[in-house]
Amino acid sequence: MRPRLLLYDWDNTLVDGWAGITAALNAAFDAFALPRWSVRETRERARVSMRESFPVLFGPEWQRAREIFLGALAERHLEHVRPMDGAQDLLIAGAACWRQGLVSNKTGRFLRAEVRHLGWEHYFDSVIGAGDAHADKPDPAPILLALERMGESARAEVWYLGDTASDMQAARAAGVTGVLVGDASHDGGIARAAPDMHFASAHALAAHLRSLAS
Repeated sequence: MRPRLLLYDWDNTLVDGWAGITAALNAAFDAFALPRWSVRETRERARVSMRESFPVLFGPEWQRAREIFLGALAERHLEHVRPMDGAQDLLIAGAACWRQGLVSNKTGRFLRAEVRHLGWEHYFDSVIGAGDAHADKPDPAPILLALERMGESARAEVWYLGDTASDMQAARAAGVTGVLVGDASHDGGIARAAPDMHFASAHALAAHLRSLAS
């Protein structure tokens, strides 16, 4: 099946920014005398947006924790963001024939700043982050908002590329094809993710897109 357009997740699909996210989380944990997380723990646990996770982590004062987190993230996050192996190759392969968009659970202003920092604005016709839609992934709202802004509708020919079960859940809920990139070992594995399609790496998916384009 050929895609009509491609939508991407951001963290752990296209970029590795976990060191910055972990540092900001630990600033909030320190303020509440909570145990710190390692980068590995953040990668395994941070699967939903702040408005979903912070009330659970911090209780009634979660909004204060959010402000601490956002302040710490604003100071240093661009220092930590790095492209995942094969990410730019994948974006180049996709851009050759298809329109592309970005849908992430990273707060919208930080997401757009990181896209600009990497010089990747030209790859995306729409960039949707946490807080831009009325709900965040795994709710389908951000995917549907991205499609609306691109003048498109949800259908199987829209591919949503991500690295977690939450990404695949959001894709199914939106009525688009969920494409898992990597083995989801940080999120229970491929079987738990239950993707419609699976590629072992960004390079493998890029090669597949090039074969479809030719």
